[in-house]
Amino acid sequence: MTDSKPHYSELNLIAISGCFILIIFYLYLELNWYKSSAAFWLMQSGSFWLFAIHSVSKRIWLNRADPDAQIYTDLGWANRLTILRGLFIAMTGGFLFQPWPEHTLMWLPGILYAFAAILDRLDGYAARKSKRTSLMGMELDTVFDALGLVVAPLLAAGYGQVHWSYLLFSSAYYLFQWGLYRRRQLGLPVYSLSPNILRRAWAGFQMGFIAVTLLPLFRPPVTTVAGFAFMIPVLTGFIIDWLTVSGRIDHKKEAIRKYFKKLETVSNNLMLPLLRIMIVSSLVSLVKLPDTMQESAMLLIAGLILSGILARVAALVLIGLSGFYFMKHVMDITGICLMVSTIWMLLLGSGRYSLWKWDEDWVNRYDGA
Repeated sequence: MTDSKPHYSELNLIAISGCFILIIFYLYLELNWYKSSAAFWLMQSGSFWLFAIHSVSKRIWLNRADPDAQIYTDLGWANRLTILRGLFIAMTGGFLFQPWPEHTLMWLPGILYAFAAILDRLDGYAARKSKRTSLMGMELDTVFDALGLVVAPLLAAGYGQVHWSYLLFSSAYYLFQWGLYRRRQLGLPVYSLSPNILRRAWAGFQMGFIAVTLLPLFRPPVTTVAGFAFMIPVLTGFIIDWLTVSGRIDHKKEAIRKYFKKLETVSNNLMLPLLRIMIVSSLVSLVKLPDTMQESAMLLIAGLILSGILARVAALVLIGLSGFYFMKHVMDITGICLMVSTIWMLLLGSGRYSLWKWDEDWVNRYDGA
């Protein structure tokens, strides 16, 4: 079947509009920042934007529901939002390899990347709500996820907000893809991965974390410790996935399936409830007699975590309150345990004996489905 290219004009308009936005933003930066820094920002953000448009253009034939379906007559709102996400990532990337701007400009990198992170959830919602999912949208989502999770962590490391080892997380995706390419090139088998909702949820949490670190709200050691806590489970997941696709772990084997099922049961019934207890005990040890409203709120939220009432939402709030607390107090080993265990519960969930887990359902669902 022969398809025409009915929406290339739309893509050209989007590309030109993006360039216009970058120029307007550059003029604003030139008035409020160093001229040389503003020019460097424009050069970098323009390069990232060209890469984003090129990524869309070369996948234009995938703008269809499946390989045998007709190509859509326009990009659709989901793909438009995805491309807009690419623009925000490009604007964030313009700040790379430069000192953190001063005064109100300090907020710009974090705000720009926060918009990109929000759009990551909205484009999928738009696709499912409009019943216009496409092969192109799925590929672009992966491409822009990978781009954003290199640009933003590199920027955060450059600002000193996270340890440089956090870039292992950024490079893990590319190393994984390179490993798959090498195995195929060498004629080695590549096995499929089992569906796992944690991959999507953890990518979203990572984007949220990096967006916050790019805002002038928290500083090391808070952001450094949080970076390690967010990074370790994800790197562990990449290692397990690699062992799976390379055939070292065969989930089709009954013994392997039983092992992972048992591990999941132990985690849900024992490890995650113990994690909640660790959070509460660390916090009680840290704040024995609360003398401020903030400390009282932290203990109240710890009660929600212990009982498992919206524990993931409570963990998110507790991470924020703890971050502000440790901006004024020394973060000792107890504080590190509190921060790490709270982040891990946010990533993994509250486990068994939880009274209300609506927030876990929201994290794991696909909006608009």
